[in-house]
Amino acid sequence: MKPDVLLELLEGTAEQLGIRVSYEQLQSAVVHGGLCRVKGEYRIIVDKRATAEERIVTLATALSGFPTAELELPAKVREVLRTYESAGAKKRTVAA
Repeated sequence: MKPDVLLELLEGTAEQLGIRVSYEQLQSAVVHGGLCRVKGEYRIIVDKRATAEERIVTLATALSGFPTAELELPAKVREVLRTYESAGAKKRTVAA
């Protein structure tokens, strides 16, 4: 699956979960974004200068720990989310 298509599917997954995704210019050259809570709601901020692959990693890591069993997702999206599952759970525990 092409990175742009996968990225679009991950953005759609976030939307189904009610998580806002925004692309902003971040100051850090090391981190390409991540999950945060703003006024009690989850939000994923992604560095707009990141490559498609880096954006996929950021989104997949952020989304991987959320319950997606009830969502209709392509098999490739589920596979990617499983790949990043442990990293997403660790980050969300720290952020909560």
